[in-house]
Amino acid sequence: MKLCSTIFYSLIFLCSLLSYILFKKEKRRHKSRARLPPGSMGWPCIGETLQMYTQDPNVFFASKQKRYGDIFKTHVLGYPCVMLASPEAARFVLVSHAHLFKPTYPKSKEKLIGPSALFFHTGNYHACMRKLVQTSFSPEVTRKLIPDIERLAVSCLESWANGQVINTFLAMKKFAFEVGVLSIFGQLNKKYTDELKENYSILEKGYNCFPLKLPGTAYHKSLMARKRLNQILGEIVRERMENKLSANNLLGHLLNFRDEKGNILSEEQIADNIIGVLFAAQDTTASVLTWILKYLNGNPKLLDAVKGEQKAILESECGENRSLTWAMTRKMPLTYRVILESLRKASVISFTFREAAEDVEYEGYLIPKGWKVMPLFRNIHHNPEFFAEPGNFDPFRFENPPKPYTYMPFGSGQHACPGNELAKLEMLILLHHMLTKYRWELVGSANLIQYSPFPIPENGLRARFKKEI
Repeated sequence: MKLCSTIFYSLIFLCSLLSYILFKKEKRRHKSRARLPPGSMGWPCIGETLQMYTQDPNVFFASKQKRYGDIFKTHVLGYPCVMLASPEAARFVLVSHAHLFKPTYPKSKEKLIGPSALFFHTGNYHACMRKLVQTSFSPEVTRKLIPDIERLAVSCLESWANGQVINTFLAMKKFAFEVGVLSIFGQLNKKYTDELKENYSILEKGYNCFPLKLPGTAYHKSLMARKRLNQILGEIVRERMENKLSANNLLGHLLNFRDEKGNILSEEQIADNIIGVLFAAQDTTASVLTWILKYLNGNPKLLDAVKGEQKAILESECGENRSLTWAMTRKMPLTYRVILESLRKASVISFTFREAAEDVEYEGYLIPKGWKVMPLFRNIHHNPEFFAEPGNFDPFRFENPPKPYTYMPFGSGQHACPGNELAKLEMLILLHHMLTKYRWELVGSANLIQYSPFPIPENGLRARFKKEI
């Protein structure tokens, strides 16, 4: 009996071992069938980076998709990449198989923003920081910011309406930065606000320049500005802690954070996450607002309809001196759809970067470990299969919700932008006052596009604002 039992378990062990060997062999054989996606790697070293940043992004990405299909390879920003241009592929990378792909940025940009910023991380730290940011930008918190955002919007518009020609994009950046500061700190001493603005404007010039650390270069100046920002943020943090000031904003949540062991965040971690939020909050919002002005200016009938919606809100709410409320911002369906369509058509965030954490097979193609992976939001947003006549600016297309994973202006999955509702709210507030009390005219051509690296109308859309009488 004992001999039979030994033989039985030995057979089970041998069968299990044989099954494992056959499984590994089949896995290797299956992997060996996978091949790299089609595509061009461009020139040695530089790849196709110049083409990507000097051509119309619609032309660059769409021409590759037309030639190679929804998955193709290239070489940009110093890395071999696989680009994915379908909703299914975006879902695969960002949601269903997100564990196979880690977020990635150029090391030079990571150094400037700060390595502890939440979007450089995965796992428990990322989850904790993301929860803090989401809580800080929840509807319950942001709706309380409306009076202060409105004050900033009114002040900015008044400063533009002095007869001077302004660079709309730069003006919108100033507005978006001040809203970002408000959402992070609440009310902040003007001295600190001015110092943050001055040094951040130097810092951001280094994001997309060659990372040369020699004194006098843009990157070296950015590094020095980052050190000064650390000092300024450290002063603010210590002042809040000494005065025991706690508020329901991002800084308050960062200061009050305790992990499961009772550890608090370091000043460096707090600074990195604040700079990260400022990075995410400024250029994208400013770019979209700039495009909205261009699109509305090119469609007088739509402009009149949106103005009519906003003026109707004023008339129904007891006159022009009534401050905006959360309920009033919910009565702007056409204006809201203009924002959604501007996000789609401009696709300011053309793609996002991930890195394959291991060899991955998708649709019969191999994505090698270490290669960058880029879901192409722009291609999906401009696919006529999902958006009819995608080259037309048509906010009415959003009367019905788009299909899943066909509309991702703020990304998708665990690394989607947690402040997207705040961004849309500040756009609604600014547009309300701009459309009811001001008019503008464009100066020069608005047909060309420049990349910095976000696509914006050439020269930042030069315009002259006037207050309506």
